[in-house]
Amino acid sequence: MAKILDKLAVLKLGQYRSGLFKGVLIGVAFLFVLITGLGMYWSSEPDQFDVVSAAKERAEAQGYLNNSKKLVTGYTTTSTVYQLVDTLLEKPGGFISNDILPPGLFMDNMPSWEFGVLVQVRDMARALRKEFSRSQSQSTEDPNLKIAEPQYNFDNKSWALPSSESEYRRGNAELMQYLDRLANNTDNAQFYSRADSLAEYLSDVSTRLGSLSQRLSASVAKVRENTDLAGDKNARQSTEGVARQYVQTSWMQIDNVFYEARGASWALIHILKAIEVDFVFTLQDKNALVSLRQIIRELEATQASVWSPVILNGDGFGILANHSLVMASYISRANAALIDLRRLLEQG
Repeated sequence: MAKILDKLAVLKLGQYRSGLFKGVLIGVAFLFVLITGLGMYWSSEPDQFDVVSAAKERAEAQGYLNNSKKLVTGYTTTSTVYQLVDTLLEKPGGFISNDILPPGLFMDNMPSWEFGVLVQVRDMARALRKEFSRSQSQSTEDPNLKIAEPQYNFDNKSWALPSSESEYRRGNAELMQYLDRLANNTDNAQFYSRADSLAEYLSDVSTRLGSLSQRLSASVAKVRENTDLAGDKNARQSTEGVARQYVQTSWMQIDNVFYEARGASWALIHILKAIEVDFVFTLQDKNALVSLRQIIRELEATQASVWSPVILNGDGFGILANHSLVMASYISRANAALIDLRRLLEQG
């Protein structure tokens, strides 16, 4: 009898362990599906927004629109920067770059997209502080913008003490105060839509686009000539460089560079549309309005849907597509048009 009871106990223990094992497997499978689905949802890129409508809604909410429904100069551009940061913080999943838990921990495409947007925000925030809010080099800088700009440059990987989100929200709070002062014409808040200031900002944009284009093109291995000192026979550099350099983006970084460029282009589309509103008279005077619109068109082509589940890296004219080279083509064309626009603005 004792032996029978022992066998029954062993059998029940085995059934319990088997049931527990199955339960654990089902739990792990469910958790995997949940994290995967949530990661896919968080990876969806935000839709584009109408910069004028967003600015007017913000102005109406604050009671700043006059009877003619016109916004003060600079309001649309500044509001767009605010909206870009707000989108980073409030999109599905929030700001993912500093996540330390799944699924954000395992995602890299969306953090790259966020960084591309963030770089454009930082460049425009610097331009607002250094160029657009000041009439000349000897003028004082705006008290709100001098606080907002460093906040946007805070480390995007910090998750606590303080978190990236809290610093960017503080930057937006200062930017909103500048917007309030701008709309109320108080405390000497200004935004100058000058051709020379716009040309300075576009110079920074051109540098960013040129870098992105080179990194995207490096998805295919190539040899580059060293042109660092080209055009100036008396130029020198601190460390001698090689005459030719073999460059290729690591295959593990190709998709990251692609989505960084995609995020930067997404942000730049909105910023340039806002600039079209606030600098319309300056652009019309230089007969440059159509040039700006062409740049926007080139950048909008970068936002086409990516139907492939992965970013392909074929050999240029090979059988497989190379998404990086396609992106580089659009960005290079936008940059070329941007250089022409800067020339128009710099002409008398």
